[in-house]
Amino acid sequence: MERTLSIIKPDGVAKNIIGEVIKRFESAGIKIAAMKMIHLTKSQAQGFYAVHKERPFFDSLTDFMTSGPIVVMVLEGENVIAENRKIMGATNFKEAEEGTIRREYATDIEKNVVHGSDAPETAAFEISYFFNHLEIQSR
Repeated sequence: MERTLSIIKPDGVAKNIIGEVIKRFESAGIKIAAMKMIHLTKSQAQGFYAVHKERPFFDSLTDFMTSGPIVVMVLEGENVIAENRKIMGATNFKEAEEGTIRREYATDIEKNVVHGSDAPETAAFEISYFFNHLEIQSR
């Protein structure tokens, strides 16, 4: 059973589509093993996105991710990383397929509603960044 991290970003929380995002995951057979709403500090966002610290978008990304609460979730299922990314759609919402979360709700490449781990190694780091083993419930 594979696990991945998914985040409903501040724009998704502000648009009040938390339930819609969760519904899409559950409708695809993905289980939620952990979930909580948090409001990141600048240093927490910088730590989470440290892999991008040399990128020109690092400051705007971390500013955006601290602009409001987020919902972090551990998703579980067969091929859940790939399934989650399919449901989310391409990072650039203009390139995302019809029916994906980003195509329907994103407003720009940064404010694209959701984040999802892109590989097992990334998922392991990202899950442990937000959750301890006691908070994750396999179902």
